[in-house]
Amino acid sequence: MGSKIKYVFIGLIIFSCSNTDDEIITLATYLNNNTFETGAVIACAASDEISNEILTFYYSEEGASNIRYYETETTQIDESDFSNYTRKQLQSEPFFNGYLGKFTQSSSIEKWIIVTFELNNEIKISNPIRSKQITKPTVWNDNVSINQNDVGMPNFMWDNNPFGDNAIYFQVISDAENNLLSGTYTYENHFQYYNTSNVVLNVTTQTPPILISGNNYNFTLMDVSEDNWVNWVILKTFEAQ
Repeated sequence: MGSKIKYVFIGLIIFSCSNTDDEIITLATYLNNNTFETGAVIACAASDEISNEILTFYYSEEGASNIRYYETETTQIDESDFSNYTRKQLQSEPFFNGYLGKFTQSSSIEKWIIVTFELNNEIKISNPIRSKQITKPTVWNDNVSINQNDVGMPNFMWDNNPFGDNAIYFQVISDAENNLLSGTYTYENHFQYYNTSNVVLNVTTQTPPILISGNNYNFTLMDVSEDNWVNWVILKTFEAQ
């Protein structure tokens, strides 16, 4: 009787250690002997304007599964070395009613972040994201000029590179219920709905609807740096003319 209890106790210890090892798996271990593609997940991060939590946004392609969040302990490491990234069990939340995804966490330390998912028997990996919630918290405002001379095709313009390290701009037009109508990237500080002549990357999967005069819509802009931190977020509700 005593020996059986002993073996059960040992088994529980082994099982517990095994679970712990699974929880702290590094990105390098996850990728080992698997096919993967770097730079294949569109992702960036910002700090919340009230709580200063890190908000990590990502675009999940249709059919993607096993979405994961990895981070480093500090920024004083080689961000290209996947062995420095440990998985963190964060629950993904819908953003723009699920068109995008979002991870939220509090941290008193700045880190490098990577988002991954699996698609077509391959692991897709985002570029590293440098969080700056302490040294360069994201600025939130509504400073955008909206020209509606072209009916149903408002033209948005904002300050160019106000924080000095812009790499690209991400703009979203959504309806009053926050359903994404168009999601586009430009290098230039203007975008017209829905004119893609200056769009360099497009996550719009269907032809956007015509804006209805008198209805309210939302404009969202993210000023994204080279290391994928969002310097500036513009949020503006407007009435279509």
